[in-house]
Amino acid sequence: MRRPETTLRVKIARTEAEHRAAQALRYDVFVRELGAGGPLVDHERGLERDEFDAHCDQMIVTDGAQGDRVVGVYRLMRDDQAVAAGRFYSEGEYDLSPLRASGRRLLELGRSCLHADYRGGMAMYHLWAALADYVAAHRIGILFGVASFHGTDVAALAQPLSLLHHEHLAPPALRPRALPGHFQRMDLIGRDDIDRRAAMLRMPALIKGYLRLGGQVGEGAFIDHAFNTTDICLVLDTARMNARQSRLYTRDPGAGPA
Repeated sequence: MRRPETTLRVKIARTEAEHRAAQALRYDVFVRELGAGGPLVDHERGLERDEFDAHCDQMIVTDGAQGDRVVGVYRLMRDDQAVAAGRFYSEGEYDLSPLRASGRRLLELGRSCLHADYRGGMAMYHLWAALADYVAAHRIGILFGVASFHGTDVAALAQPLSLLHHEHLAPPALRPRALPGHFQRMDLIGRDDIDRRAAMLRMPALIKGYLRLGGQVGEGAFIDHAFNTTDICLVLDTARMNARQSRLYTRDPGAGPA
């Protein structure tokens, strides 16, 4: 059931209760809905969490009409926070050397999800609008993060993966690469043989939103069996955002998890 959205607010989680509520929503979406797992998932308390949470900002959407219930989450890690954590989350899957060597301020995006009742509405708009303010406040130059296709059947994802490789590959200077031993090539179909309509139908809404915003992808996919996903690394150079693309910060680019 779609909820009324005039009482939605976005903030950075500050209290232990807010952090736990965000992790509980992540559990509902990633574990219960999508079948994810992991060593720090707390099934007894229903929390999806990991060792990076202590070093990240969790941007949350709350609904005042539901007692300030947390209905949306975006996990953010700046480069200075990654120093404290020891690395970015994405570095467990991708070599980020090109991004680190860029000299630009980095922001990793992850764990994006909405409660099922708020998908397809304005909740993601509120998150993206707040994210734009966060990017400006911290003078971020490059946004990046792992985004996911549900499932690990690469053959079933050949169309969208090939489209991303052939048409949206990041330039070498900003191109992360899936780690050796886990590298899954994405050019499974030749450019001329891609069914673009079929590829876009299989593309998660959030990934489509990043592409419309000017996002590009790293080289190779990563099969995450623990999360039951096929991951790609998205990169967005804020210098590439023109006025038309920037308006996506005030539109709903997608409401699914990432």
